Amino acid sequence: MRVLGIDPGTAITGYGVVEGEGSDLRTVTYGVVTTPADWALPQRLQEIYTQLRRLASEWQPDSAAVEELFFSKNARTALMVGHGRGVVLLALADAGLSVHEYKPAEVKEAVTGYGSAPKQQVQTMVQQLLSLEEIPRPDDAADALAVAICHLHSARWRSLAAR
Repeated sequence: MRVLGIDPGTAITGYGVVEGEGSDLRTVTYGVVTTPADWALPQRLQEIYTQLRRLASEWQPDSAAVEELFFSKNARTALMVGHGRGVVLLALADAGLSVHEYKPAEVKEAVTGYGSAPKQQVQTMVQQLLSLEEIPRPDDAADALAVAICHLHSARWRSLAAR
């Protein structure tokens, strides 16, 4: 199964494509979609949409996984991330992908075994699980890979439970 994982944002949206068969995981690609701060919000959202549709077309994932919004004390930041997240969901749905959403604690638990794991531990486990030479950078890309790993693990458990 090939999964496109997304860590949504407006300035930076992380993405990672991971293939998995059981416990065998392989990185296909990862990176970020960035939008300049001086662009108007509609332009930024359009860029995110366009780039995610391109990624879905290029890498042909079987499904997509998106991290749910982490509530922030800063309402403006939460609203901006929410805008980006909405466009991410639309782009993935328009690409014909089934979209699965995971809370940050679910992602951390799937990757480290502990739902309150610190960011550094999650990134180190992503590196180890994917047999990468170094921790993926930037952080948003590592987070997106973690979301993809979470979905692969969840899909595996759902498949086992269905039997």
